[in-house]
Amino acid sequence: MGHADPSAALAERIAAHFADSAQLKLASAQVLAAPIARAAAAMADSLRAGGKVLACGNGGSAADAQHFAAELVNRFERERPPLAALALTTDTSNLTSIANDYGYELVFEKPLRALGRRGDVLLAISTSGNSPSVLAAMRAARELGLRTVALTGRGGGKMKAALGPDDVLVCVPHDRTMRIQEVHLLALHCLCDSIDHQLFGAQS
Repeated sequence: MGHADPSAALAERIAAHFADSAQLKLASAQVLAAPIARAAAAMADSLRAGGKVLACGNGGSAADAQHFAAELVNRFERERPPLAALALTTDTSNLTSIANDYGYELVFEKPLRALGRRGDVLLAISTSGNSPSVLAAMRAARELGLRTVALTGRGGGKMKAALGPDDVLVCVPHDRTMRIQEVHLLALHCLCDSIDHQLFGAQS
């Protein structure tokens, strides 16, 4: 009596992930293209005027914040001057001292207050839309005159309610964290491409 190949069942499971991700990305294009375009325009306007983009998030969203900042500071797909972006997730001395002295909720708010200036843009990333540390940064951004681009999922959570009239919500229409994160990465690449296109023209 033969045994079923466990790798075949695993491969089928993996293929289903690919299909689910692809279907969500195609569906998301209808919902997210316009808000991503508005977000890219806000960021390009800020950079053109000498401003910067400050990004924050926790866990996988922290990695996305750092990925995005690196694409702007270094390069995306073309040779061009560095663009001003900073991930608020990378300074462990700041993060640990603030968390130790005041509580984790302020780890992004305090550096945002130190570094953010009117006309800058905050890129706030949370798959649930409910991260207290990201919400605190959004509140500070509004006080300081920064526009916020909120990259979320699950209906937008508390972040949706915290946005002002000039802010932008990019909310992936899904409830599963890994699927939301996969679309977040695509959205970030679209932002990078759109910023370069606005600031440096169509690529030949």
